[in-house]
Amino acid sequence: MDSNLHSPERRLIELRMEHADLDALIDRTSHETPLDELMMRRLKKRRLALRDQIYRLELALDPKEPA
Repeated sequence: MDSNLHSPERRLIELRMEHADLDALIDRTSHETPLDELMMRRLKKRRLALRDQIYRLELALDPKEPA
């Protein structure tokens, strides 16, 4: 069971959840006035980094070319 806590599949789920949470936070924050531009840039940069991590992990778990 402990091996499931650190499996790549579980990590992928966690990254997707964090990405969705950031998406929601960015949406909520973008409607606030005054808008904190620095915070928004940081949140969007983090969201982009998460998307890159998700993409790399998906490729590692499901390679497109036969091995």
